[in-house]
Parts: sequence; structure tokens; C-alpha cells
Amino acid sequence: MDGMTGDNAAARIMLVDDDPLVRSGLRLLLGGQADLTIVAEAASGQEAVDLHTADPVDLLLMDLRMPVLDGIAATRMLKALPEPPAILVLTTFDADDYVVRALAVGADGFLLKDTDPPEIVAAIRGVLAGRPALSPSVTAALIKQVVDGSGGDRSAAARRAAELLTDRECEVAVCLARGSSNAEIAAELFMSVATVKAHISHIFGKLGATNRVQVAIVMHDAGLA
Repeated sequence: MDGMTGDNAAARIMLVDDDPLVRSGLRLLLGGQADLTIVAEAASGQEAVDLHTADPVDLLLMDLRMPVLDGIAATRMLKALPEPPAILVLTTFDADDYVVRALAVGADGFLLKDTDPPEIVAAIRGVLAGRPALSPSVTAALIKQVVDGSGGDRSAAARRAAELLTDRECEVAVCLARGSSNAEIAAELFMSVATVKAHISHIFGKLGATNRVQVAIVMHDAGLA
């Protein structure tokens, strides 16, 4: 998604956390950013879904462990919408099972709650611009956690899925699996960023993926990354 409704429009952000102190800290952090505006706050996943349905936002900062409806279920519901918002997970641990599950249902990345404020702002802007908030090292750790114990059936399925990609799409997918940004892929493969975005859209469609980590897992399982 674009993340902006006009050239000078600020991106609409929702804070989703059952801890009011966390929401307060994020509100203070983002309050001075001209290109980001907090338009809603929710204390549960269900409240987040209801608020977004009534008045859509561009990005949700989503906690995972919440009452009524947790962040994973809320992310799944929001990402199933025809025009899903970007979702950036808030977490305490960088590779716990909750994070893996959130990414599996379509989250666009995650932030550790103790991340330095400038990095949080940069990550939000990155996701709004279509870049995942996942470093290559963390992506590798998450992929390892997901694929540990997977058998031959999964590898075979991944190889069949990867065969749907053209040679160029496969090259882009391998770059995605390494954690490269759109600009980095464009520079490495000598194509425009717009062309990279088009290839990524085709890759997502062919692999049934909703985020880059899912693509990386397929490429890893297929033995291509």
C-alpha cells in the first residue's frame, strides 16, 4: 500500500497495545513527526479491527499479547481485507513463536519494544514505503525457527512453488530472502524500483505470500536461498 493519501498528507497510524504506558510513550515519540499522525488507539485486537473497519488507517503498531483478541488473530483479520493496512508488530523478543506466527499471517515486520526511538520512526516510514522492518540477521533467525524440523514434503512443495516463478522473478525472490530492500534489488539486478515492485507483486501472487518473510521461507525451503 502507498501509506499516504496525498503528496503532503500524513500517514494515519493506530496504536494497539493493552498497556496504556506503552501507548503513551509511542504517542509522545510520534507526536512530533510531521508525516505521521496518530488517529486512533486500541487496547485489544478486537478494538483495533473495529476501529479500522469504521475509519481505516494506513498502519497499525500492533502488540501481540492482548485480551479479547490477540495481535495474531487481529492481524489475520485485517490482512484479509480487500485493502489491508500495513501492520508493524510490537514485541519483547526478536524471535519468539508469536512473532513467527504474526509474520505468517501477513504482518509487515516487527519492532522490539526497546528499540531506539529514531529506529522506530525509520521502521514505520520504511514499512509505509513498502520495505519490511526486518534486518537480514533477524530474518534469517526467524526463517530458521520456522523451517526447523520441516520434512521433505515441505521442501518439495516449496520447489514446486518456486518453479512458477520466471528466472527474473526468481532472482528478485532470492534477493528478498536475503533481506534486500527494493532499492538494493534494483541496483543489484539493474532494473528500476518500479520494475522491482512489479516483480514482487507477481512473486507474492504466485507464491500465495503476503510478506517478504513468507517468500524467504519458500526460497529457503526450495534450497534457493
